[in-house]
Amino acid sequence: MKQTLQLKLSQQLTLTPQLQQSIRLLQLSTLELDQELEKFLMENPLLERVDAESESVSVPPNGAGREEYVASAGEAPADDAPSGDAADIDWFTDAPSAAARREDGEESEYPQLAACTPTLGEYLIGQLALTQLSARDKSLVNTLIAALDEGGYLSQSLEEIAEMLPPELGVGLDELHIALHQLQSLDPTGVGARTPAECLELQLKALPANTPARELAIGIVHAHLGALAAHDYVRLKRQLHCDDQSLREAQHLIQSLNPHPGAEYAANETRYIVPDVIVRKVKNAWIASLNPDAMPKLRINRMYAEILQDKQHSCGGQMSNQLQEARWLIKNVQQRFETILRVSRAIVERQRNFLDHGEVAMRPLVLREIAETLDLHESTVSRVTTQKFMATPRGIFELKYFFGSHVATETGGACSATAIRALLKQLVHAEDCKRPLSDSKIARILSEQGIVVARRTIAKYRESLHIPPVSLRKSL
Repeated sequence: MKQTLQLKLSQQLTLTPQLQQSIRLLQLSTLELDQELEKFLMENPLLERVDAESESVSVPPNGAGREEYVASAGEAPADDAPSGDAADIDWFTDAPSAAARREDGEESEYPQLAACTPTLGEYLIGQLALTQLSARDKSLVNTLIAALDEGGYLSQSLEEIAEMLPPELGVGLDELHIALHQLQSLDPTGVGARTPAECLELQLKALPANTPARELAIGIVHAHLGALAAHDYVRLKRQLHCDDQSLREAQHLIQSLNPHPGAEYAANETRYIVPDVIVRKVKNAWIASLNPDAMPKLRINRMYAEILQDKQHSCGGQMSNQLQEARWLIKNVQQRFETILRVSRAIVERQRNFLDHGEVAMRPLVLREIAETLDLHESTVSRVTTQKFMATPRGIFELKYFFGSHVATETGGACSATAIRALLKQLVHAEDCKRPLSDSKIARILSEQGIVVARRTIAKYRESLHIPPVSLRKSL
């Protein structure tokens, strides 16, 4: 085969390091962004985070760079304003500098730390220490406490626990049954139960003997809890020989019990969401602005920047690279928040009816519509709306919440899936509990309102809202 030389022209897209960083920062959540910035701060000495107290000393005399940055990051420039370039940013001020104080002029407060609550095991052991039991009995109860799960249930059988104990202790099942009885006498009532039925029965037996419907409720949870869960009231009345009123009282009594007595002592860490955008109504217009508390304050370290002016410094080349990286980062953080704000304002413009009237007024919206309006790529809009949150008078929502598929109407228009879910919740909430609405009936009601929805679609939306089927919504 003869070898030849050929000249070929082709186009190839290459992502620069700055563009790669910009894309990465855009898809991070507020918490992830803060963690990423901490890593940059540790690796790059020319980048520093600004405290609120030291912020004021870094403003240049003319304040031009600061004003430009406040306009772009705090309130966003007007559509006809030129976008900020690297030369327009004062690298020695924080980015964004508007984040130091809230719009109402108040300083940000330190977060309140939650009080440390004892675990279920610690709470039970504290009670056990006050009893008059022998050391051996306390040790056996402690063994059972260690086998409890987060809900307060005994997750292992007594036979399994007996096999785990050393044979030389000579612990039999009779002793473990006594220890279990001691455990179940502690607070919270129902702890140490092996099944939900036993847990509820322990709580019912702890009630005063003259409690209305107490004996009937004990009989239900002891042998007919499955029928009650299935709302099989005809079978319950036949087997328990009771009327509707008695069964209704027993059901309400059982529903007042706690099937998870240890849940309140579980170590559940509360997660707080810091919204990226805040929406307020000003003079009958909905205005979106960036949340100052979500915006990091970064700047170039002035001392190291002055060192770079000394051309004889041995580390000048390395520090020059770090200076450029720090500038890139500050610029990309600025662009990130500007893009989030642009997308948020476009969403608010299209979902004004939702802000005014709630979920039933949500209009259909897809990523492509926002992308074409803002001249952005659809993948960019997808990154912006993922794990970014908007605080509105109706609550805090992820930006993706405002997007949804549409369902055709008889008039040729479209209705948002979110609006249909809201209508579904309203219909179920207002239904007669003795004659709940089936999925087919709900579909017919929506069809009468001009919204064409199939029965299986209603079932899918109902399941997504965790609404039980019609048979389980029926009550006496």
